Amino acid sequence: MHQRLGTIFGMPRLSYCRPSLPDHEHQILSLLSRNPSRHLSLQIHSKLVTSGYHWNDHKRTIIWNSLLRVYSQGGYPDEALKLYNQALQTSPSFLPTDTFTLSFLLKACANSHRPILGRQFHGNVVKLGLGFHVYVETALVNMYSVCGCLDEAMRVFDEMPERNLVTWNVMITGLVKVGELDIALSLFNEMPRRNVISWTGIIDGFTRANRPKEAIALFHKMMAVDRLEPNEITVLTILPAVWNLGNLDMCQFFQGYCEKTGFVASDIRVINALIDAYAKCGSMKNALRLFEEIIANRKNLVTWTSIISGFAMHGMAKDALHWFQEMEKQGLSPNHVTFLSVLSACSHGGLVKEGLGFFSKMVNVYQIKPGIKHYGCMIDMLGRAGMLEEAEKMALDMPVEMMDVVIWRTLLGACSFHGDVGMGERIMRRILESERDYGADYILMSNIFVGVGRFGHAEKVRGLMDEKNVPKMKALSLLDWRSKNTC
Repeated sequence: MHQRLGTIFGMPRLSYCRPSLPDHEHQILSLLSRNPSRHLSLQIHSKLVTSGYHWNDHKRTIIWNSLLRVYSQGGYPDEALKLYNQALQTSPSFLPTDTFTLSFLLKACANSHRPILGRQFHGNVVKLGLGFHVYVETALVNMYSVCGCLDEAMRVFDEMPERNLVTWNVMITGLVKVGELDIALSLFNEMPRRNVISWTGIIDGFTRANRPKEAIALFHKMMAVDRLEPNEITVLTILPAVWNLGNLDMCQFFQGYCEKTGFVASDIRVINALIDAYAKCGSMKNALRLFEEIIANRKNLVTWTSIISGFAMHGMAKDALHWFQEMEKQGLSPNHVTFLSVLSACSHGGLVKEGLGFFSKMVNVYQIKPGIKHYGCMIDMLGRAGMLEEAEKMALDMPVEMMDVVIWRTLLGACSFHGDVGMGERIMRRILESERDYGADYILMSNIFVGVGRFGHAEKVRGLMDEKNVPKMKALSLLDWRSKNTC
């Protein structure tokens, strides 16, 4: 690498004599145009500085901007801002500043979430009279939107003399991300022209906000009104809305569409999403058929995890375990999501021995640190099987920073189911140490006392609940908790 840089700068590998840069600037630009790594970018930057490169040469502005672009768009926004600050200190009387410079700096502010610094650059935009330039103004809208300053983003957007398609998409995306879907949709309907990116963004917003009917209606409108064909990203965006509604017919429509357009052949993400959608729409038959049609070397970890998760979701524990073992035979290493699926399958199927074995394999063989959901699955599984002491021990062995009251509630539910009063009282005390106003806890404890005929104690628990004005609510069952919080 040093040899390559030395050649470009017209000097020996470790020599720092001043090169004849003009003859080699096109080579520097060629390197920068390839979106080099942070390490290589820093090397280029360092060589420019140590070799006597002058930032105040107007002819070199393009290299300055190229470095800013690499840093701001390549995931190193702080380096872009450091570069600007360094140039500001070494050449305060002149900084290469054009529309590209400011746009890249604003991008860096957005990616590093620095709205205060972004406002300073906004001042530079006004001072230099660049407020008319759509590229710079769009960068401002993006910076304010990404940083959560929607009022300022809208102000810049409203005052723009000219907007392009990117400007509209950036503003709408900003509104979608903060949940202002109705405002975003209103703005979307005002767009003079919309492309697939515009439609995909607004559809994604409604899908993520759990408004699937509206998301699907927008999808149909995109095809019927604007006569635009969805791309792979659109399909990936709309499928969660489809399975949210359990619409199997639409799943089949999308599979046919993706096969016709070649998405199935070209993008494994689409296949994975379709398998997941079929499973969540209740058709493991279609999910498995699609899974088995995939050539073995195309299946990635997400593909395998999707089919395992599908079987686990439907209580088909042995099938889930079978495909987990097949995945291992193919040489793929499961991740924490894969293990969560297989542990869920064991819990659903009452396969305690297998579940303990998989948990041990996750920790000891694959060196995966269990998360709260893994512990929740295990405690739920042990609780269902009546192995309450083992479940309590696992809860007590959890890392302190990971402990959550919901874990104790799961165990309390198991105590209620199996009528273990002593442990129930012990667990209830732990729960009350961290939260005292959740009605389901009191109801579960009261039910435990009723189950063993201790009606007086049950009445005291109910009285304590009234005394503390705890809202009455339906007790949380093991199945309820697991469906919401663990497996």
